[in-house]
Amino acid sequence: QVQLVESGGGLVQAGGSLRLSCANSGRTFSVSVMGWFRQAPGKEREFVATISRNGIGTYYADSVKGRFTISRDNAKTTVYLQMNNLKPEDTAVYYCAARLSAQLANTPQLYEQWGQGTQVTVSS
Repeated sequence: QVQLVESGGGLVQAGGSLRLSCANSGRTFSVSVMGWFRQAPGKEREFVATISRNGIGTYYADSVKGRFTISRDNAKTTVYLQMNNLKPEDTAVYYCAARLSAQLANTPQLYEQWGQGTQVTVSS
């Protein structure tokens, strides 16, 4: 069974940076599209970024485009989210997710596996 474990969250001031990691223990990492989502208190889970199986294709939510970068290391079965110029509105629990498909997706329902999440708090 695939297990996704996020790390790297924390408290940072506005304008700061964090890098989230998501380790994937399954054997299907290299054939899975990976995604990052986030959920703020009282809000629905929203799409942040997704990356293709070979790491070449990426797609971002408009709210993070130009500030966040998704990447992956298939040898380490890990996906990353580099977050720069963080804003208070980026505060949320961040989740990584895996989709056993070749197609990028920005809809949570299309991902089969989820991590437990890591908290990111950006102070103003």
